[in-house]
Parts: sequence; C-alpha cells; structure tokens
Amino acid sequence: MIHSSEPILGSFIKDIVDAMREGFWTCLKEIKYLSERLEAVEKKVDINTKQKGTSAQNTTPPPKPTLEPGHIDVWINVLRKRYDANPQHFRSERMCFLDHLFAQQWRFNYKDFKDSEPDQNGLGRRLPGGAWNYYAGTIPSFCQSNKVWGMDIDDVYAPVNYNDTHWIAMWISIPKRHIVVWDSICSSISLEELDVIMEPFLYMVPYLLVECASSDEQRAEYSLEPFTYERPTNIPPARAGDCGVYSLKYIEYHALGIEFSKKDFPKPNGKTMRDKIAVDIFQELPDAHEFENKDNDANLGAYEG
Repeated sequence: MIHSSEPILGSFIKDIVDAMREGFWTCLKEIKYLSERLEAVEKKVDINTKQKGTSAQNTTPPPKPTLEPGHIDVWINVLRKRYDANPQHFRSERMCFLDHLFAQQWRFNYKDFKDSEPDQNGLGRRLPGGAWNYYAGTIPSFCQSNKVWGMDIDDVYAPVNYNDTHWIAMWISIPKRHIVVWDSICSSISLEELDVIMEPFLYMVPYLLVECASSDEQRAEYSLEPFTYERPTNIPPARAGDCGVYSLKYIEYHALGIEFSKKDFPKPNGKTMRDKIAVDIFQELPDAHEFENKDNDANLGAYEG
C-alpha cells in the first residue's frame, strides 16, 4: 500500500546516485525499484478512479500533490533540460513545458479570477499566483528561458491532474487560440466534466496575454475572447493505470514533431515506457531532488495581499 507520507521521487533519485558509488548491480537494482514505484503509483491512481468514479460530485479543492505529481514534474524537468540544451531537436524553438502545479493552481484559483471585478477595459482581475512568472519564462529557476508568451513562445505543454484519479496532457497554441487535450482514456472524464476542467485555461490564458502585454500595440494583437479546445479521439489509448506515462509521452512526442503511432504506443507498452523514463531521469537529471518545488512558495505568494 502506498502512503502519501512516503519519500517522493527525489529520494529515489538520490538513492540511485548513492548506489552508483557502490557498483553497477546496486545501481541497476535502484533503477528497477524506481520503475516499480512509478508503476505502483499509477496503479494506485487507477484504483482510486474505480472507487470514486468520475462524477462531478467527487471534485474536491485543490488535490494535494502525491507521489505521482512528483514523478510527472521530474520528467517535465528532463524535457526542459533537453530543450534548453538542444532546441533544434524539437519541432519549434518557440515552446515551453510547465509542471503540474500550473494547472492545479489555475483551476483552484479560477473562482477568484471570475469573482474579481474588472475595470472598464475588462482588465484588473486577480490572476493565480505565479502567473507572471510563467508568462515571462522566469521559472523554473534552475532552467529559466526568459521567453515571453506570445512574443517568444507559441506552444505551451502541461500535464493536468483530474481529481487525483487521472492524468491528461494539454497543448496550448497561442497563435491558433486553441487548446488540444490528449486523453489516453477518454471514458475517465465526461465531456461535461472536461468543459469544467478546461474553462480556466480557455479564459485566463487570453486574459494573461492582454493583461501582461508590455505596450498598447502588443495588447492590441490579443483579445479577451476565450480560446477553443478539442479532445481528439484518434490517439493511441492506454491501459488503466498508464495514463500518467502516456500523458508525458504525448507531450514529448508532439514537441519533437513525432506522430502518435500505435507502434510506439501499444497498450502493453506502458511498463516499457515507464522503465525508459526511470533510466532517462537517472542518466540526465540525477540531481532532480534538488530542483523539487523550489519555486512553489514564491508562486503561491506572488499575488497575495
């Protein structure tokens, strides 16, 4: 049984780094253990899904990060580091990757945004904490791009956690004013529930672009009209328990310009993907535990007072 009080992913990475000093087989054993932990957490999420169902009545205020968000965010950090080092390997040099806290905070704070009174120009609403930092590319602190949404960034990728039971991925296209949702198990979220999940992003992303514009000329290029969204149904589906790793791979493949083929996303392939992620984290980001949640406090307090 998995408890939220167990050490998060950073401790596993640290164990692997320590194991390197003890020899190859000890190191290999730690990588295998990390992969098994990733799999166990996703199975736990699947069990929660079956117990809770997908009724809107089960929605609770903001889900407390569990082990799985830690795994998700470490892989997002791997993508960030890869992109920072070799942007030419990706389909565009105008993109960014966000961790799960972006979606979590924006969904939780959407009511404050809606309830806040705008000025005569429709501006002056209360944005979620850290909104400017995301917009200006100043976070994460260990891998700042300093690229501004709309000016330097066209594509935004982010994982989204639904009710602590299911993961989806979204691609926000700023030029198209459109969001694509990749959902590996569409039956986990009804269309009505998905509308609620996506509403904060449909309204607050265009608002952010207008509110944070540095000049009237730049502001005139944007509109407060909401974005549109879609959830394609022709992508390779996952088995129950593999939604997290599939969401990460949807983001990675699309950012690299690779199509989602059934060959690369066969249903039995979830464990292989998970093993590959564990090894890549170990090889490319062995100090992942040092990056963990460094910017969270600053984000949460950015718009307080």
